[in-house]
Amino acid sequence: MKMEVPMNQRIAHISLVVKDYDEAIEFYTQKLDFRLIEDTPLSDQKRWVLIAPPGATECSLLLAKAADDEQLSRAGNQTGGRVFLFLFTDDFWRDYHKMVARKIHFVRKPKEEEYGTVAVFEDLYGNLWDLLEPNIRNKGLTDA
Repeated sequence: MKMEVPMNQRIAHISLVVKDYDEAIEFYTQKLDFRLIEDTPLSDQKRWVLIAPPGATECSLLLAKAADDEQLSRAGNQTGGRVFLFLFTDDFWRDYHKMVARKIHFVRKPKEEEYGTVAVFEDLYGNLWDLLEPNIRNKGLTDA
């Protein structure tokens, strides 16, 4: 009988279509305090740009500049208007007030849900994000 070897997989990067590398880097690093992990030129038009929120160790965003009109049409609407990304925080109100002061547009006001405190904001292109501080009792949201 053949023994199954356990797999060890993870999502390393999520590609986010952007209009311009530099404006996206500025937004995420200056408005959301993300870290610029890597910015490596691959060609005259293409770069390998990785960013991640402070404290993130598993997954990062790969900023992918739109290469044509079809891709450009997806910048800001990669999920058809649904919340696309979920930014977990250890202090919702600290981050919410900082983001409001930095003129981040919230499309849904803060709300206490069974799973935690949440509000929905837009990034510079219109992608929707949840800012979420999960409840401790709802451990399933935070288990890696």
